[in-house]
Amino acid sequence: MQEAREIRGLDLDREGRCRHYHLPVDVLALYCATCQAYYACYQCHAALADHDFTLIQKDQKGALLCGVCRTSFDQETYRALGHCPRCQAAFNPACQRHAGLYFASEKEKNHNGGVRFNER
Repeated sequence: MQEAREIRGLDLDREGRCRHYHLPVDVLALYCATCQAYYACYQCHAALADHDFTLIQKDQKGALLCGVCRTSFDQETYRALGHCPRCQAAFNPACQRHAGLYFASEKEKNHNGGVRFNER
């Protein structure tokens, strides 16, 4: 994973909220293994990269990043807690609607499953 723990995206604030998702709880970044970088959301990745987002594997360490404290953790920790394991920052529960865009284990359940861009 990146040492600096930089988050890429469009119109980011200091905690990783982007143009597309900017509620107080929109502070979870996801790691694209192809880019070897964290992105604020799938729409930011689509705008900035020249390939599809590489789905996060269930056992992939450090695949998620808290934008508040920059702690990385895995999918199991994210699903179990719903908040950062270090600083306790809450993550947006509505992100689960997009799970198929990020997690290989959810791809069949929701490969954008009718989610419209900018739907909240």
